[in-house]
Amino acid sequence: MLNKSKGVFLEHISKIYVDPKTGKDFYAVNDVSLEIEPGSFVTLLGPSGCGKTTTLRMIAGFESPDVGEIYLGGEPINELTPNKRDTAMVFQSYALFPHYNVFDNVAYGLKLRKIPKDQIAERVGNILEMVEMTGMETRMTNQLSGGQQQRVALARALVVEPGVLLFDEPLSNLDAKLRVTMRTEIRRIQQKLGITAVYVTHDQSEAMSISDQIIIMRKGEVAQMGTPTQIYYHPADEFVADFIGEANFLDGTVKQMNGNDCVVSVHDHDVVVETDVPRSVGDAVRIVLRPEAVQISGSGDLPCKVELSCFMGSYQNYHVMVGDNLVKITDFNPKNKKIYEVGDKAYVKFDPANVHVL
Repeated sequence: MLNKSKGVFLEHISKIYVDPKTGKDFYAVNDVSLEIEPGSFVTLLGPSGCGKTTTLRMIAGFESPDVGEIYLGGEPINELTPNKRDTAMVFQSYALFPHYNVFDNVAYGLKLRKIPKDQIAERVGNILEMVEMTGMETRMTNQLSGGQQQRVALARALVVEPGVLLFDEPLSNLDAKLRVTMRTEIRRIQQKLGITAVYVTHDQSEAMSISDQIIIMRKGEVAQMGTPTQIYYHPADEFVADFIGEANFLDGTVKQMNGNDCVVSVHDHDVVVETDVPRSVGDAVRIVLRPEAVQISGSGDLPCKVELSCFMGSYQNYHVMVGDNLVKITDFNPKNKKIYEVGDKAYVKFDPANVHVL
């Protein structure tokens, strides 16, 4: 399979619907501009109704933008029907033909393109091998497990050698263990082929595990785009911080700045945090603390009281109160550590570099 992956460029895209209840216009997607590099795996992530699926369907051609232009490999594609675009979609429902066997399902797009029979056989054989479905060619799709059906749907999309592969929540019908296996498979195949992939999900761990870039959407707009690491450690705002992983928030006031070190007063205690954005004395700030970046200790930055202490095997799960703020702590490998019980007084402590300031 030749790598002919293409980039995708969305230029000020908007999609407007009429609210059936109020009769007023609302923006499902509002002035979104994005650049997706050729060969990259990009995930659109966000809560229900944030516009991620609408954005994907506009790239595929199932919806048309009311404003803006979509480019595929530098070519404007707004006027092209889905079958004329160099894209292929893997659907949430698999959308396989129940009256066709595995071979005919995968070969369908090639037959439409009038590819010679011998080439079809070769390409279908190659792609079934890649998705580990060799030997299943004559099986009917209703005889397959959910995971096998997903592999056939993936093979059918890949066999036409699209410039961009689109995924609409493809794993949501699978059980948790199989989802992990399949997302790893999808990433492996995407990297092997070097194909551009745009993937929609509301599952954060799925997005984190497979993406080069994550685009977090909220109410039809892009809240943040970045690598999984950037988005996790440097969220643009509280929505992003809270949506990706778990986060604790502590409110404080800036007392002084020393280079990148910022002294913040939290519940009448001074803590040092690192920030790459200059702050002024008196500024109200919100500190983002990830549960795994906080320790519970006999001494530390902020006094706390233990509300929950729960052994989870690989970690001890604590909920502590710092003033009137609940702070969740994930204390890994607790076997040889002091275990704090409910009602104990202790301290939370953290490395200034492990904190993000909003």
